[in-house]
Amino acid sequence: MRIAILGGDGFVGWPTALHLSALGHEIHIVDNLSRRWIDTELGVQSLTPMDSIQERCRIWQQETGEKLHFHLLNLATEYDRLRGWLAEHRPEAIIHFAEQRAAPYSMKTDRHKVYTVNNNVSATHNLLAALVETGIDAHLVHLGTMGVYGYSTVGAPIPEGYLDVSVETPSGAKGLEILYPTRPGSVYHMTKSLDQILFQFYAQNDGLRITDLHQGIVWGTHTDQTRRHEQLINRFDYDGDYGTVLNRFLIQAAIGYPLTVHGTGGQTRAFIHLQDSVRCVELALSDAPKRGERVKIFNQMTETHRVRDLAEMIAKMTGAKVAYLPNPRKEADENELLVKNDQFLGLGLKPITLAEGLLAEVVDVAKKYAHRIDRSRVPAVSAWTKDIAQRVEHDPEGKRLRSVS
Repeated sequence: MRIAILGGDGFVGWPTALHLSALGHEIHIVDNLSRRWIDTELGVQSLTPMDSIQERCRIWQQETGEKLHFHLLNLATEYDRLRGWLAEHRPEAIIHFAEQRAAPYSMKTDRHKVYTVNNNVSATHNLLAALVETGIDAHLVHLGTMGVYGYSTVGAPIPEGYLDVSVETPSGAKGLEILYPTRPGSVYHMTKSLDQILFQFYAQNDGLRITDLHQGIVWGTHTDQTRRHEQLINRFDYDGDYGTVLNRFLIQAAIGYPLTVHGTGGQTRAFIHLQDSVRCVELALSDAPKRGERVKIFNQMTETHRVRDLAEMIAKMTGAKVAYLPNPRKEADENELLVKNDQFLGLGLKPITLAEGLLAEVVDVAKKYAHRIDRSRVPAVSAWTKDIAQRVEHDPEGKRLRSVS
């Protein structure tokens, strides 16, 4: 199958490209390399050293004989080029990772909020409009997030996309199926909520075939393919904006940094290992909706954990200390999270759950590249409101010079 992977240079996009290429698909990576530019903006690099996308593709072909095609294109600002590219290459499936993915980055300043909305929403809508215009009947698989639902406690499992409700009418109660209500907790999550509405419209109006994957927090470093050569290694973010919570804990433990738990640590989150993430994309591709069907929605997660429980588990495993800090986010101190993921289990997913061996693997990677870590970039300091910003802790290690006067 000819597959376009939009955002294929990213944290999940790159291992997905390798995974699907290894299965024999013709892979086209379309990316504007914006994540690399954001590294430059923030002054922080991936923990793991990353070659250029061109060199990564060359190494993959050298190791496997399979070619990865790279195309430099900005989906959000180059609509005519995008439409022309689709008309020329006519992919049979499109995997859409091409969005700014970090909630903290989306809340840093007004400029970051505007960028996130312009980039994410325009990229998605440009893609949908171009698919209609070119008449390409490609299966579109989009990487969304469990975070569109927020983290309020409702006491019932979050279904996979849709909710059956009863509406009172003059003639009595009437059953109705609606998209499960969203309650985004950041500008980033808001853009993913807007994506859902765009998908619903284009599926019902133009018959586009769309699958939306509501993914949990990704952890881990390697997949079977990234292990094949050191230069194929995936990017690994540890900073307060882009580092995911479990990966950050493991890195902090590796370098003797306090495990930074914000607030009470009672936030419950959904998690998935990187290897399972790419496997879920493969399974979703094999279960495409038919033209005219509603958007297919999967909850792409394998387990849930409280943040403080993760910190305590890693502290016990590594001897690290836990530091409880003010929370830069505007969210509930405690929440439950019950999630259904029956569809992926039904398609044959055998989940990788938190295991000491895999956790230790991440710590080992962190120790190997510890010399690349800038400790000043570890704290999470991007605040959700100006009031919250006043109490954010910028120095969890207590190393700042203090006045004695």
